[in-house]
Amino acid sequence: METLIPKISTVFKTLLRADFTTQWRNRRAVILTLIVPVIILTTWKPFVARFGGPFVLSNSITIGLIAIGLMGYSTSIARDRDKGIFQRLRVAPISSWSIMTSRLLVQMTMILMVTTAIFIAGSSYDQVTLTAPGYIVTYFTAIVCGALYLSLGQMIVGRIQNPETVNSTVRLVYFVFIMGGMYGQFSTDTQFHNVVQWSPYGTVKTILAAGMEPQQWNKNASMALLATLGYTIVFTVLGIKWFKWTTK
Repeated sequence: METLIPKISTVFKTLLRADFTTQWRNRRAVILTLIVPVIILTTWKPFVARFGGPFVLSNSITIGLIAIGLMGYSTSIARDRDKGIFQRLRVAPISSWSIMTSRLLVQMTMILMVTTAIFIAGSSYDQVTLTAPGYIVTYFTAIVCGALYLSLGQMIVGRIQNPETVNSTVRLVYFVFIMGGMYGQFSTDTQFHNVVQWSPYGTVKTILAAGMEPQQWNKNASMALLATLGYTIVFTVLGIKWFKWTTK
């Protein structure tokens, strides 16, 4: 009796549908990821007149991207690996790359949702609007910047096997990035300010702000883009090298 093997595309569509369904069932975490940057955006309204709309919007999106890459992606990967889900999926007629691609597509959708939520809140509450090219370029830069934090999350979950340790680690990194990034922008210490500016937080914030005003894109933004791509490549290589499909 001949065994029918489903097409790879069919298996991938099924896997992608399952990942989106799982994300929907975990919608409380999704809502929290959307609300936190929006709350920060609204509380930073007084800074709009002083530093400009792109400054406030870019910081809020950056915080949302960090939450997606660390609090969302890495913790879900660690949880599913610990439950043996990845081990069972690898038995299916689908490549390992397809399994991870499905997860990443879900997170890319989250990046677009967070960016859109910030745009809506910024326009309705802070009265900050961008030009059409500004919106388009920012969506592209958000994807690029989001990839940095997804790769960082991949590196953490690759290096650390225990899901509880992953959870505590990403929370610590999240706190350090948020507090250090926001404080560094207002610090009078030039050296600390420069360190933050060229950290993953600072380069992402610079790219996003420049993308909101494409006509203002300069050499500093280009250097920040190169630094962001460099961070992403390093984190990705290490994340792939260290990652194990099981905790055993």
